[in-house]
Amino acid sequence: MEIFAVIIIILVMVIVVLSVIAVMQIKLAGMEVKDFWSFIKANDTLDKLYAFALKYDRLSPQQQVLFLEEAEKIFSAFEKVPDALWEEEYEKYMRILDKYKDIKIVRWELSSKE
Repeated sequence: MEIFAVIIIILVMVIVVLSVIAVMQIKLAGMEVKDFWSFIKANDTLDKLYAFALKYDRLSPQQQVLFLEEAEKIFSAFEKVPDALWEEEYEKYMRILDKYKDIKIVRWELSSKE
């Protein structure tokens, strides 16, 4: 039983040390932990929006609004982290940005006709 307790204590200490090291690395990169966490969540959303952008060429007005809102959240999160962190996602980011611009232009054209 004592060995089990010692192993648990060692594992907890290792987890704490690894957590502190991770936070220090994030801070050394010039980010806040909450910004890094929002980037992780935005990265997941980026994958979903990318698949959505590839699948659908035309969106309903409601879908356009939702797409624009989610894209703006992604852009905000990606601006807060260094570019080197999301180099692998650059193509997806640019595809979402292009779709975002296209929707904005279409919505602007529709609103200017009215």
